[in-house]
Amino acid sequence: MRHAIAPGTGDPSDFNLGDCATQRNLSEEGRRQASRIGEALKANDVAVDLVLTSQWCRARDTAERLGSQPVENEPSLNSFFAGRGDRQAQTEALKRRIAELDAAGQKAALVSHQVNITALTGVYPSSGEIVVITLGEDGAVTVEGRIATQ
Repeated sequence: MRHAIAPGTGDPSDFNLGDCATQRNLSEEGRRQASRIGEALKANDVAVDLVLTSQWCRARDTAERLGSQPVENEPSLNSFFAGRGDRQAQTEALKRRIAELDAAGQKAALVSHQVNITALTGVYPSSGEIVVITLGEDGAVTVEGRIATQ
């Protein structure tokens, strides 16, 4: 899923991964949105064994507000917008991680950024939108559905 509502685009020029004050963060509306998504997942008995998240504060905040544990940092979900990462390497690493989870029989919620989700799926998600996927044995991603959230 794409992180919840965080007004703006990209991050400030003084961006520091370890300092949320230097990043674009969730708005109050975004914090409420993330909590509502978590409540809806639980109300619909969506089984989540773990939540993997980008290390960006807006993604981590979204992941934690989903209310499922454990929440683990997954660097392949980190944004590569504006040259901050490596699109191809991260997408391939993410596919490998998804395949490992699948082989272990684990279902995960992944919280990331628009550019990462688009690279993986071809979908341009809205803030808080969930893109449901399967990964074939050949590494091909199939979009099974999209869940728009408010």
